[in-house]
Amino acid sequence: MNLKTTYLGLELEHPVIAGASPLGADLDAVRGLEDGGAAAIILPSLFEEQITREESGTLYDLNSSAESFAEATSYFPRVDETVLGPESYLNHLRKVKEAVRIPVIGSLNGVTNGGWLEYAVKMEKTGADALELNLYYLATNPLETADTVEKRMLEIVRTVKSSVKIPVAVKLSPFFSSLAHFAKVLQGAGADAVVLFNRFYQPDLDIEDLQVVPALELSTSAELRLRLRWLALLYSHLDVPMAVTGGIHTPEDAIKATMAGATGIQMVSATLKHGPGAIKAVRKGMAEWMDEHEYESLSQMRGSLSLMKCPNPQAFERANYMRVLAGWKG
Repeated sequence: MNLKTTYLGLELEHPVIAGASPLGADLDAVRGLEDGGAAAIILPSLFEEQITREESGTLYDLNSSAESFAEATSYFPRVDETVLGPESYLNHLRKVKEAVRIPVIGSLNGVTNGGWLEYAVKMEKTGADALELNLYYLATNPLETADTVEKRMLEIVRTVKSSVKIPVAVKLSPFFSSLAHFAKVLQGAGADAVVLFNRFYQPDLDIEDLQVVPALELSTSAELRLRLRWLALLYSHLDVPMAVTGGIHTPEDAIKATMAGATGIQMVSATLKHGPGAIKAVRKGMAEWMDEHEYESLSQMRGSLSLMKCPNPQAFERANYMRVLAGWKG
């Protein structure tokens, strides 16, 4: 069964990639991900705040809450909570490249266009096969327009693309007023792939101690539905490959994502829950399903359930929306 695919210019034996997670920060765990069958690995993000902190001794935008209330600072991590600093990140990347044979993708996470982006060049020189730009930003300033947010993100992409020769993927959140348009503009800015979607981690509130409590809940297959919708909508409009992250736990999840239009299948929560073997199980299950249903390759079924042939996707979505609401039975 032919599961080979090309993602970010990388020839992969299959589409299942170990997404950015804490496992990527441990060399033994990285080896385990390769042994578990990952076609490539994305290292955890190096954050803009980590780089600027090393330069100035403070976290980016920490003073934004100074005129608010004291508890607001609990929304920010302690300085000692980050795992890999800028230089140790590069050292780790170098060791990972020496330890595994599969492609290694570096990750940068930030929200402003600045000197910290020089680390894209440093990652390339250290040996990264590609980069993933994680544009993780929650627009909370009521005076900041959507256009301002998008322009700033595009500047980051253009800066990185003008600085490196290796391919660059852009990882997005679903919270854009016109996601389809922005994805198209990202392609024009040089993005070599689009990754759907970032997961915003929602803090909880401790009503006894009056604190904001970090809360992490791993994904389930139910989260895949949002990704499937946008993969299907964007498939015919983008000329660059798309990857899915968030909600891939079973072979059926991976098959759905491929049929919606995904080229890369990133797994994180499943590997954290069940270990690297979860990747091998999904890969094996995909091959078995394709053989049973007489598919010869991934390219044969990629996009087969997209909205490519739908003349009016918006009308299609609204029709399904009405049908779901009307079909509820208590």
